[in-house]
Order: sequence, then structure tokens, then C-alpha cells
Amino acid sequence: MLALLRDRKVQFVIRLHQHRTADFTRGKQLGQKDHVVRWSKPQKPNWLDQATYDRLPDQLEVREIEVRVEIPGFRTESLVVVTSLLDNKVYTRDDLAALYRSRWNIELELRDIKFTMSLGILRRKTPAAVRQELWTGLLAYNLVRQSLLQSAVASGRRPHQLSFASSLQMLANTWTLATIPAHRTVNTSTVNTSTRERLVELRLRNGHSHRVANRPNRSELRAVKRRPAPLALLSEPRAAARKRLVTAPKT
Repeated sequence: MLALLRDRKVQFVIRLHQHRTADFTRGKQLGQKDHVVRWSKPQKPNWLDQATYDRLPDQLEVREIEVRVEIPGFRTESLVVVTSLLDNKVYTRDDLAALYRSRWNIELELRDIKFTMSLGILRRKTPAAVRQELWTGLLAYNLVRQSLLQSAVASGRRPHQLSFASSLQMLANTWTLATIPAHRTVNTSTVNTSTRERLVELRLRNGHSHRVANRPNRSELRAVKRRPAPLALLSEPRAAARKRLVTAPKT
């Protein structure tokens, strides 16, 4: 997979896979617990076609760095980061550690998809309908992200500094007005093309107002304060369970 990334001119910074061991006595030494080594080509995985596998290089040059995590409340004390950024003078240990740490934003974005966009539980009944529901939700998510990116660029901020939930709410309110037919009125003013353009401009100008706090060293317990009701899980279709409940003999 890493070779496929490099084949597409994509750089990577990842954590060393648990089945690999970093031997810092080998390879080209760049510093303490920092070296460049060559990984040999593994056997072809089932998901990769033979033609693509054959054109990938027999060896892949990567850089391995041990990073220490000394922040109270964090679980891992040290980890090995693997990267295709081999120049230690341009990409220092601290730079790569900070870059890898920013992957936490991915977890926050997955939370936005599952909870803010309500895609954690899909409600359709057939496989085709479930796929439609999922892809429609992801399309809406990407459109909100594009809008958030435009607001961030216009204000000179980074996208992860702005609130996704607030942007979603603002967009919903804006487009509720923008999509009203021209013959209808809102507060005695007709919503026409120029009004829609002003609404879009207003959204871009005010989209950066919902900033989120910068809390890089925050630690939280992996626990919930409010426990769910102690009810049994529904392990059969609801109609069947309801019928069984109605027809059950009284005790």
C-alpha cells in the first residue's frame, strides 16, 4: 500500500505496523533512533491485481523514527513513525511527530460523520437503499467540508479551527432561505438570484466566526457519564417481536 502511494507521488507519515520491528542498528543512520532502511516487497495481497504488483519496486526506502510521548494522560509513551520524507535536515523529528499527531483530526472528522451527520446508524432496509443513504450522507458531508474550507481560506484560518457542527447549522439555515421559490416571500422580501448570491457571500464572510478551542494536550476518560437504559437488545425483526409479545399467554 505504501508503494502504491509513492507510485502516485504521495508522501506518507504513519505509525509502524504492529507486526514489524524497527532495528535501529541497520540502515543509514540519521540520528538517535532515526534511520533510513529498505523494506523488501512482500507477497501479493489478494486485493491487488498481478499487473500492478509486478510493476511495483522490489524494495521501498523508508525512514523510521522513534518518537517519545511525555504528556500526562496519553496512553503510549513511545512509538515508531514511518515516513517517505527522508531528508532529516528539512523534516526534523519534531516536525514529523507533530504531523503524525495531527492525524487525530481524522478521528474528529469521523465523529462528525457518525454523530453530527447522523450516519452512525443507517435506517434503510435493503442493501441498495443503505448504499444510497450512505453515499448521499457522504456527499452532503463533503459539500459542508468544501464550504468550511472556503470560509477558512477567506479568513486566513485552517479548516480544523472552525466548527463543523456550527457550519452545518448555518448552511442549513442559509439554504432554507435560498431555495424558496421566487414567487414566495420571506419577511416581505422576494428571494431571487441576487438574494441567493448575497446569502452565499454572507455565509463565506461569517463562516469563520465559529471557531473551536485549541486544546492539543487535552486528555479525557474513555467513559460515559450517562448510561443507557438496561434494556435487552432487539435480536429479531420488530414486527415479529411485537407479534410474539401480543400473542404470549398471560402469567
